[in-house]
Amino acid sequence: MNGIVINIDPVAFSVGHFDLRWYSVFVVLAFVAGTMVAVKRCKKIGMTADQVYNLVMVVALSGIVGARLFHVLDRLGYYMENPGQILGFGGLAICGGLIGGGVATLVYTRVTKIPLRPLADAVVPAVLVGQIIGRFACIINGDAYGGATTLPWGFVYVNPASMIPDYLRGIPTHPYVVYEQIWNALTLAIVLVLSRRVKAPGALFLMYVSAYAVGRLLLTSVRQEMVWFWGLQEAQVVSLAMLAVSVPLLVRSLKGGRKPVAASEVT
Repeated sequence: MNGIVINIDPVAFSVGHFDLRWYSVFVVLAFVAGTMVAVKRCKKIGMTADQVYNLVMVVALSGIVGARLFHVLDRLGYYMENPGQILGFGGLAICGGLIGGGVATLVYTRVTKIPLRPLADAVVPAVLVGQIIGRFACIINGDAYGGATTLPWGFVYVNPASMIPDYLRGIPTHPYVVYEQIWNALTLAIVLVLSRRVKAPGALFLMYVSAYAVGRLLLTSVRQEMVWFWGLQEAQVVSLAMLAVSVPLLVRSLKGGRKPVAASEVT
């Protein structure tokens, strides 16, 4: 059989009634790695480590709620049949996490008086690092699967506990998660280069949002999720909305030629 066989139990180990899932392990690793990058980046705009830790806690909680909500909506049929699993953490939607975290960041900056645009630019690499690491959870879980493929690098899920539907179990499927990880890695490399050149506050963040939205819009075409309308899946609809907002703002920001905010204005 062609393809890469994935036969990993999503549960790392169990103690009594407690199950530690690989999903949780990688989500924690993603937040830890992202936080380390954020602390280093945010020091350049005058933020203290404690301020970053507080922000991460707020963003983490809001991001998880948003990610779980979008995941449930994307698989509403499944969760209507299994309502007891709605409050679990067996699957999270990255788009929902970004929106939830973004709203939390906006509220946090309003309360703490920290300028939003320099902060948004500073945390872009941290967000991308977290996304790349966190997606390993989806590889094991099988909750972000692609359609059937004949490509030699297709993923073949055979573990009965994986979340891939029965009609795709045991056959090669597009490794959608890996495609997204590669796209995010390329975006991270470009962001790190542009961070030394782009001076308009907020522009780097808007570039990231636009790049991520384009990636999701294109790559989601190989996924197998619920279609919302016009043949578009949830992630594609959200991506179009993100582009509709981010691209005009990015153009305005770059044309405006705003001067960068000094570190003394951040604290």
